[in-house]
This record gives sequence, C-alpha cells and structure tokens, in this order.
Amino acid sequence: MPPQSPTSPAPGPAELMRTALGVLGAMAQDVEPLGSMFADAGHELAVVGGPVRDAFLGRTSQDLDLTTSARPEETEAILARWGTTWDMGREFGTIGARRGDVVVEVTTYRTESYDPSSRKPVVAYGDSLEGDLSRRDFRINAMAVRLPDLTFVDPFGGLSDLAAGVLRTPASPEQSFDDDPLRMMRACRFAAQLGVDVAPEVMAAMSALAPRLAIVSAERVQAELVKMLMAPAPRRGLELFVETGLADVVLPELPAMRLEIDEHHRHKDVYAHSLTVLDQAIDLETSASGPVPGPDLVLRLAALLHDVGKPATRRNEPGGRVSFHHHELVGAKLARKRLKALAFDKATTADVTDLIALHLRFHGYGEGAWTDSAVRRYVTDAGPLLERLHRLTRADCTTRNRRKAERLAHAYDDLEKRIAELAEAESLASLRPALDGVAIMRILDLPPGPAVGEAYRFLMELRLDEGELNEADAEERLRAWWAARETPRP
Repeated sequence: MPPQSPTSPAPGPAELMRTALGVLGAMAQDVEPLGSMFADAGHELAVVGGPVRDAFLGRTSQDLDLTTSARPEETEAILARWGTTWDMGREFGTIGARRGDVVVEVTTYRTESYDPSSRKPVVAYGDSLEGDLSRRDFRINAMAVRLPDLTFVDPFGGLSDLAAGVLRTPASPEQSFDDDPLRMMRACRFAAQLGVDVAPEVMAAMSALAPRLAIVSAERVQAELVKMLMAPAPRRGLELFVETGLADVVLPELPAMRLEIDEHHRHKDVYAHSLTVLDQAIDLETSASGPVPGPDLVLRLAALLHDVGKPATRRNEPGGRVSFHHHELVGAKLARKRLKALAFDKATTADVTDLIALHLRFHGYGEGAWTDSAVRRYVTDAGPLLERLHRLTRADCTTRNRRKAERLAHAYDDLEKRIAELAEAESLASLRPALDGVAIMRILDLPPGPAVGEAYRFLMELRLDEGELNEADAEERLRAWWAARETPRP
C-alpha cells in the first residue's frame, strides 16, 4: 500500500473489501470450476496469500496460489482434468497447472521450519486451512478465499493490518523468523513494494535474529533482494534491511558505507548518498519504449553499489580533505565478488561492475569541451551500457550546491550533444578500424597470433584518436607502424 498523503486518509477495511469484490469476482470466473472439482473429490481448496492481498489493493493476477487438503498425487490427478500440469516441487507439496492464460500453483496444507544447521526448509503436511495460514509469513498474506463459494477467511486480522499499513506475523515474530529466516528479508521487500511499516515487535525480532539469515541459500536471498530493488520504493526496504542488521549478513558492503561525516562536513555520508543516487537513477528510467525501461535491475544495482569502494580507499589528506582515489576500480572488484557470492548471473554481474568502474569517467575529462577522441573513447568503453551510464552519471550528482549541480548538468548535456553529433557523422555504435584481422594478416603477411591482435589494437587507437580512415590510408599507417616496430633500436 503506497504511503498516504496527509489529506488522503488510508482506506479502512470496509473500503478495501469493496475494492476486492470486483477483483475476486473476476478471479472466481477463472478458478470456480477448479474449486468444484476439488469439492466433488472431497477436498478443500482456497486461494491464498499474495493474490488475496492484492485483490484488496485492486490488483489482479493471472498467476494464483492455492492451497488444498489434497495430497500432491490427488492434486495432480484433479488438475490434469482441468488443464496442463507440471511438477512445481512435489517434495514441497506443490503442483502447477495452466488453463488458457490462468496459471495456478496448488500446494497441500503444510507447516515448515528450518533445522538450525540446514539451508532448506523441512516440510510437513497440515490438516486445515487455518493451520496452513498460521505458518504464513505475515498476517496480510494469511488471508484466503475458499472455493467454490468465495468465503473470505482471515483468522489473524490481516485485512486490518493491510488497512493500517503494518506488517505483523500470525505466530510470534521470533517463531516465524526462526522457522524461516528469509521472512525477515520479505519484510524489507514488502516495505519497498507496498509501502508498509513493520510493527515494533517484528522489527525487534528481525534485529535479534538477523544472524539466522546466514543459513538461507544465496539463491533465495538473491531472489528477495532483486524483488526489493525492483519495487516502486526500494529505499524504504533497504533502510530497514540495513537498520535491522540483515544487510550485515548478506550484503555487508552496504552498511559499510555509513562513514562518519567529518566535523567540517566536507564529504557526504556515502550510504545516504548511495540511496539518493538510487532514487535519482530510478527517476531517470524510461517507459517500455525508451532506452532504459524501468524497473532496470542493472542500473539499480550499479546505483546502489557504485561507491562501495570508498570505505577501503578513504584517506585523510592535508588540510582536512578526504580522498577516495580509485574507489571506482576497487568498488568494481568488491561488487563483482559480492554479486558472485549472491549467485547473480555472469551477464548481470559484468554489466553492474562495468558501470561501477566507469561511473567517474565523465569527471575525469573535466568540464571543458570534449574532443572527438574523448567522445569516441567514452562511447567505446561504455558500449551497450552507454544509456545506463548516462543515467548513473547524472544520478550521481547529489550536491546541494545549485550552481555546481547546474554546471555538472550542463557539462553532461554538452557531452550527450557531442555524442549525438559525432554519431551522426560517424558510426559510433560499431566503432572498428578500417581493416579487420584478415586484412591485417594479408598486408603484413602474418599468421594468426598475438601480433595480429597488437596490430588491430594500433588501428583501433588510430580510429579513436583520428576518426574514420579509408582502407588505403589505414594500410599505409599500418605498414609504417609495423616497419617502425620491426626496426631494431640502436
């Protein structure tokens, strides 16, 4: 639920119920036949969790979570008569099915907990809907709608919590988080997605049990982190993530950026700055038809982690100055190590770390006029990340000095203008020398090997410095370079 404005009071339970009626009515058309099929076979079936919560927020979903008294093999037999089935996780009691555009995941009533030394939940089947709801993560997700009669079931007051915009757990928070520590990260995710607060007792339990998160697999942690970052307001969740100590366990580089502000206030708190950069980068994401459609995970990760190298490179200089020399390179290495530990894929890791390594490149050129050579190198080094780099660089300006901010904005405007002008005159999107490797081997009579690569790099440097050359001029320069290279020094 988004935060309410002072003049717009939060909707109460009755208003939320009215909102849900239309959504639940449409949902019933999709799954009512399935409810009748389970009932005819002597089993209970109910829509549960996120789809029910979202119905009260006016959101529809074609992917529905259901729970049943039937065992997996019984569920599979019924679903096979309704649509196409597949095994979602039989060991956890879940069978999936599709009928047209409607996808369902049906899970047997269950309870689950973690062994203190295990990374995987231990699953045991339950015998009632209320018992199943009692093991859900939060009360707002412990609501259900029985099928086929659409009876609303809310034994823990989830609707009241949703109206109040607060997260509480059905059982005690200590028991809930001890059973499944990942629920603590889900609290952060829901803060970002729904704009809710956590109840004081929930926050206290999160802080006390944060070390328990270490037993959860990297893949599950990563999935929750991604959902948090892709939410409408990730900052809200990230602040809770750090404040409760959860980040210390799985993303320690983030709280490590909470550097003390020196007495003269000559540098920013890096953590607060990074969250502001994230907010500003999100504001610069585009619509689906634009160059960086939001939400963009690579841009958001790069914005959050762009300064993780600062704590390791912080130096106190004469005169009270503070420096962070080469923090972009150190930060790229730290980010690569952390993203790998969190099981991010290679492409995402490479893109994020490349952006971090490049995020100061603009400032390295100063605020003067950009030469053609500098523009070519900037575009070439950024490659397919150029549009994201534009946004990260602009978002990185968080100064309160209006004149400085305007000066930097105008300087980057000039850079983008220069890129557009040069792109119109040259093919910046595919910068390459006039001669390829085959031509180099023919001209210099070389076999494949390191020398060909060295010659290609010479021609590429020539292309970046001087612009486009025709093949004849490129061949002449290549031969002269090769002759000078082969001439022994006295």
